[in-house]
Amino acid sequence: MAGSDAASQPPLVREAFPRTIRLVASARLREAVLAPLADDPAELDLLAEIEAATSGRLIAEERGLGALGPDELVHGVPHARFINASFAYAKPREPMRFSPADRGAWYAALVLETCIAEVGHHLTRALADAGDFNAVVEYGEMLASMSGVFVDLRECPDHPALDPDPAAGYPAGNAVAAQARAEGHNGIIYPSVRDRGGTCIAALWPNVVQSVVQGVMVRLTWSGTLEYACELL
Repeated sequence: MAGSDAASQPPLVREAFPRTIRLVASARLREAVLAPLADDPAELDLLAEIEAATSGRLIAEERGLGALGPDELVHGVPHARFINASFAYAKPREPMRFSPADRGAWYAALVLETCIAEVGHHLTRALADAGDFNAVVEYGEMLASMSGVFVDLRECPDHPALDPDPAAGYPAGNAVAAQARAEGHNGIIYPSVRDRGGTCIAALWPNVVQSVVQGVMVRLTWSGTLEYACELL
């Protein structure tokens, strides 16, 4: 990566991943929530206008949102709405490891077990915050290919961006991601922080995510404790 301290920067790698996995909440896989309210196409068009006024994804596609420009989003490709939504729905009060408050990313892993460990960790934290470890959540696999030049943290296990503590790891990760975007790199490959031996990828641009198809469904169940059960549907 560019700069006077280039020797201390993570290496770059050109790599192709024919199959990566992202878990998407099943609610996003269902029919649009307003559709059952329409009796005919005209009403559906009207309800679509109402949805467009509040949907972060649709707003981003029309005129951009936060740090995301409308020209960055994808159109006319399979599951484009899922790709665009992952970038449009950032977390203003809770940036992620490689995505800031005003721009999302497509987080994926190479195997399903890593996805489950990552998602399970974050959901367990959310349940702890709510004080109730009783929940059933279903996810669908979104399989995608990716290729190009990535920042490679796989041989940098002690990099500050991989600190398990979000207060330390996330600011460092966002600094890496900001530089990668500035230099036009496709994303970041990194060892999973929640699944020892697993590999994750953060795609930093919508067009990096290619040939998306839906895979299996996964159900995670918490029954009053921190531990959760997992089953494939």
